[in-house]
Amino acid sequence: MNTKIFKFNAFLAVYGLLKIPLLVFIGPKVVEMTDKKFVIKIPLGYRTKNHLNSMYFGALGVGAELSIAAPAVQVIAESKQKIDFIFKDFTAQYGKRADGDVHFICDEVEAVKSLIEEAKKNPERLERKMKGYAIVPSKSQEPVMTYELTLSVRNRSLKS
Repeated sequence: MNTKIFKFNAFLAVYGLLKIPLLVFIGPKVVEMTDKKFVIKIPLGYRTKNHLNSMYFGALGVGAELSIAAPAVQVIAESKQKIDFIFKDFTAQYGKRADGDVHFICDEVEAVKSLIEEAKKNPERLERKMKGYAIVPSKSQEPVMTYELTLSVRNRSLKS
């Protein structure tokens, strides 16, 4: 396994334990992280499945959010500035049942980085819509879900 991915998964586990226990409960893992793409895997299991043996709506929401939040966290950490982020809204379209381990894919890592770079110099709240999709790779490469979240960031280091 890539050292960078291993370290980020360790960070996710510790951060989840301290700040967002739901992350520890559902066990997301980074499976790919590049300058262009971030892929988060959430396993289908007792903690994440619904009564139809497909992924529960809430677990799908966590995966979608995390696929965009993870690259933001990485870029913010590298910036060494106090940049806060939150998601302003969330829309999703579900095409098929997610009846296996789900991979949440954000191909807009460059847009996330660009927004954080802009926030390094701007004290105002900045927002940008980010898109992603989810697949069940054991079944098909066809998306089971597409989603859009508005990432909102603000640089506390620049506040007067």
